[in-house]
Amino acid sequence: METIRKHLRYVSFFMAIMMAFGTVWASSATAGVVGTGELLTEQRADLDRQSLLEMLERDEVKDKLAQMGVSQEQVEERIQNLTPQELSAFEQQLAEAPVGEDVVGIIVLFLLVFVVTDMLCATNIYPFINCIR
Repeated sequence: METIRKHLRYVSFFMAIMMAFGTVWASSATAGVVGTGELLTEQRADLDRQSLLEMLERDEVKDKLAQMGVSQEQVEERIQNLTPQELSAFEQQLAEAPVGEDVVGIIVLFLLVFVVTDMLCATNIYPFINCIR
């Protein structure tokens, strides 16, 4: 009987420690409420990214990027790193662009995004652009 009580003390001590860790862990892992606006913004950003990646599959865009010395992988990586605000501004510019100029406009816009990210030290594609930091 004495040995059972001794083992129960160890088990109860172990359970008390585990419950304390569980309480601390549960109090630190609080979940925030996600608003409908945030969810819609994220979904819209995903759709915008997908449409831009689909535009990269066009032969004209591939040829123009190759002429300018920018690889398709760099452009795809850059699209994945764009913020939702940048994506929506980019999509708005694409929607307002005339039909004949959309390919050239897309490429110019990509190059401008590359220049800005090089200036912000996020990338180093163009060696002649210095960081502003």
